Amino acid sequence: MAGFIKTTPLHETLQLGRLTLPNRVIYSPLAGCSDLPFRRMAAKYRPGLVYCEMVKMEPLMRGDPGTFHLLDYQADTHPIGAQLCGSNPALAGPAARIIEDLGFDVVDLNCGCPVDKVTKDGSGSGMLKNPERIGEVISNMVAAVTIPVTVKIRAGWDEGNINATTITRIAEEAGAVAIAIHGRTRAQAYRGPANWDHIKACRDVAKTIHVFGNGDVFDADAAQRMLSHTGCDAVLASRGTMGQPWIAEDIVKASQGEMVRPRTIEEYRQALLEHFLYQVAYEPPQRALISMRRVGCWYIKSAKGTRDFRHKISRAHNIDEVRELILNFSFDGDDAVVDEVDEASLTI
Repeated sequence: MAGFIKTTPLHETLQLGRLTLPNRVIYSPLAGCSDLPFRRMAAKYRPGLVYCEMVKMEPLMRGDPGTFHLLDYQADTHPIGAQLCGSNPALAGPAARIIEDLGFDVVDLNCGCPVDKVTKDGSGSGMLKNPERIGEVISNMVAAVTIPVTVKIRAGWDEGNINATTITRIAEEAGAVAIAIHGRTRAQAYRGPANWDHIKACRDVAKTIHVFGNGDVFDADAAQRMLSHTGCDAVLASRGTMGQPWIAEDIVKASQGEMVRPRTIEEYRQALLEHFLYQVAYEPPQRALISMRRVGCWYIKSAKGTRDFRHKISRAHNIDEVRELILNFSFDGDDAVVDEVDEASLTI
């Protein structure tokens, strides 16, 4: 059949080197978001792999405590990956070895972050301007560790410099087992729709390297459409995981032909409460308050009273006020109904 793309269902296992992932739904590293409480919420819904937020090679090599804090994880969050950011090939191997020694299952190279403070030294998506450097960095990482090495890129620096297929070949030759393609350019940042044709083009040139599709996977239907359109080996959910820790469960169910039931507002509230308890157990009160001003706005998005709730939680003065809002705020004119939660079971 013309145009037919052979695909592997997203609920099936995926082999990355010696590592077997339970399914093909992967949660992306999200700077400032995918901390330990976020990943503990994610682990409840069994994605194939979850990445920590990126860490820079230089402070990791210096033993910076804040950098190591970003790499906190627990045994129940395996399989787990760490992501390195940096453009110095000499640091790539030793930094990757630290990640392996910490017990991570996968180490990733960030070649996709679009923010200026990262790209100004050639890191993140700045690496897209120097594909051969990407290959050199990956080669040094592969030589230094026994765990799988992956890489995340964008389609190119801008529309005039689309080079994702070139980088796919280079990464494959360098020994990376998978490459995630974000269907936007660095110039786009997160504006406009992701162009999944770039993902398909990379899948078409890949021989042994797995291609992960990334960009605009906000629900199970989008994941299935990306799979059909690109033939990708896995989907990498990014912003779609924020306030939807269960997106992997939804995608797997849809892949198995099961009906995906929309969550109720009270289920969102319940999940937010659990996330809050993880956050409070993990961070000092003031830090947890700051985190919840952000996290609280992820979960409650589309009910009557949503705007008022988000306004209040973003201006809460202490964690007790946040707890009160989550437990008792009334949406759609209904009284809150929140199941009792065993807070001791959610401690970190």
